[in-house]
Amino acid sequence: MLKSHRERHKLENIGWLRAAVLGANDGIVSTASLILGVAASHANQSSIFIAGAAGVVAGAMSMATGEYISVQSQLDTEQAALEMERKELHDAPVGELLELTNIYVARGLDEPLAKQVAQKLMDHDALGAHARDELGLTDAMTARPLQAAFASALSFTVGALLPLFAAMLVPSGSLRCTVNNGHVRFKQPAPVR
Repeated sequence: MLKSHRERHKLENIGWLRAAVLGANDGIVSTASLILGVAASHANQSSIFIAGAAGVVAGAMSMATGEYISVQSQLDTEQAALEMERKELHDAPVGELLELTNIYVARGLDEPLAKQVAQKLMDHDALGAHARDELGLTDAMTARPLQAAFASALSFTVGALLPLFAAMLVPSGSLRCTVNNGHVRFKQPAPVR
């Protein structure tokens, strides 16, 4: 009897990982940019912190919403493709068997074996076989909107806290920032005598 061998790959994490990387990067860049902009207006440290904190909340909400809508659209598209495939399997099962057979022939099986494999897979789970081999859809790669939204919001927040905390570590009034012709310049105030 053959023993089951399950390899463990991390591909099922790719959806939330992509959202997390983008969220963290956006959190760092947008919050640092916001803080620099507010600091350039010669705002006090309290105003800089409030603006930065508001940027963290607004950015996390924006990232979560955008990611949810994007991934939900992907899921809707996947579901529509599966529904179309389900209809084709009902309306033209012989054509769908031929289509699956041709996929396996293109992957290197000879035609009789490809037809046998296609028939066995269709007998077992026709929609699953077509989803996987024709459409490229698997359970591990299925779009998960809530997971992506949560990962994006959380990673944005973590990324955004880095420049916010860095700005709070600078003593009040010890660093001035000016923007001149698109260049940011930092000036140390003259020492008090």
